[in-house]
Amino acid sequence: MALQDVCKWQAPDTQEASPHLPHAGGWAVPQGWDPQTFLQIHGPRLAHGTTTLAFRFRHGVIAAADTRSSCGDYVHCPASRKVIPVHQHLLGTTSGTSADCVTWYRVLRRELRLRALREGQLPSVAGAARLLSVMMSRYRGLDLCVATALCGWDRSGPALFYVYSDGTCLQGDIFSVGSGSPYAYGVLDGGYHYDMSTQEAYALARRAVVHATHRDAYSGGSVDLFHVRESGWEYVSRNDAWVLYSELRKLPGPGPEQEQEEEATLDRAGEGGEPSVAPAPGDWRMPAEAL
Repeated sequence: MALQDVCKWQAPDTQEASPHLPHAGGWAVPQGWDPQTFLQIHGPRLAHGTTTLAFRFRHGVIAAADTRSSCGDYVHCPASRKVIPVHQHLLGTTSGTSADCVTWYRVLRRELRLRALREGQLPSVAGAARLLSVMMSRYRGLDLCVATALCGWDRSGPALFYVYSDGTCLQGDIFSVGSGSPYAYGVLDGGYHYDMSTQEAYALARRAVVHATHRDAYSGGSVDLFHVRESGWEYVSRNDAWVLYSELRKLPGPGPEQEQEEEATLDRAGEGGEPSVAPAPGDWRMPAEAL
């Protein structure tokens, strides 16, 4: 005898009308319109926005992002996390649909773990980027929206790849993704050089995200900063974007002295953020099976 017969359980009638939603086709739309067609044509236009960036330099790879998750005129979360760890030496920035980004990073972690079990070592950053691009390219044309910069350190040194959901996979030294990326690129192009010091790299990343959040309506919140070293990734700090921008506004006019003063100001502000130590349990720590 089945367990449901013993317990005298009956499945709910899924055909009954929901007390919270109208019947199918019962939405209040103009006469003669199909509800789905009407919403596609006249529905709200939801604009997604963020600012994420990553660049490679002598001492590793820097990844930085704002923390505001927005859609249209609505702010979903003022403190979202847009840099996702993949394993000890690899992490990625996320831009696009949050659910898609999180889902595909879970898939990537699983596949990398399986390869590590089979081969005895994790694949290179280039291998991880190609794997992600191939997996997502199979869903081209199905409204998948994932744009990421994979930042890591492998046997060849620091590496940086841009991967898009249509299968695009590019290697480079600087990538910025999101609605605030044009503003971030303007700062990065003016201050980036491969031989910069660690503190110069931190200051440049913070400055680029801060200026982007000021100009881009869909970016804001705080600035998360990560550093991928040979020993693994490190969560450097989280600082309020408006506080950093206010400090920069107090500086004198443009010139070499201003750039040096900006770096010193951002360094002092960074000291007030979260310390550059291992993340607290339950915060950024990776599951044991993903390491």
